[in-house]
Amino acid sequence: MKKTIILSAIALSCSFTAINAENVNELTNSAIETAVKEKSPFHMSIVKGDVETVQKLIELGADVNEKWNGLTPAMYAAKYNRTDVLVVLIDNGANLKTKCDKGHTALEYAELSNAKDAKNVIKKELKKK
Repeated sequence: MKKTIILSAIALSCSFTAINAENVNELTNSAIETAVKEKSPFHMSIVKGDVETVQKLIELGADVNEKWNGLTPAMYAAKYNRTDVLVVLIDNGANLKTKCDKGHTALEYAELSNAKDAKNVIKKELKKK
């Protein structure tokens, strides 16, 4: 009788664990699908350093100051040390003094990411203003 009770308790606890694992997987998959659906081609081009696509998208009306996931295009360029893209953004009116949702500027993202080249480009541009 004791063995039956113990085995039943073990089986029951395993089934609860399996149910919880399924719920976590569903939540994780849902979060991933949401993130993928909300991709911004403009911002992804900046992250990849695709200068030509960035220029074309700006010509087609992409906003150089529009935030995506709380960051401006200049912040993404600074974070990933994409200096060529950063120059294109600046030439098209990117505001380097804008703060992200957490209160950081593009210069701070360059510093946090140890992106020395981007940091120099931003500092040079800020000295002009």
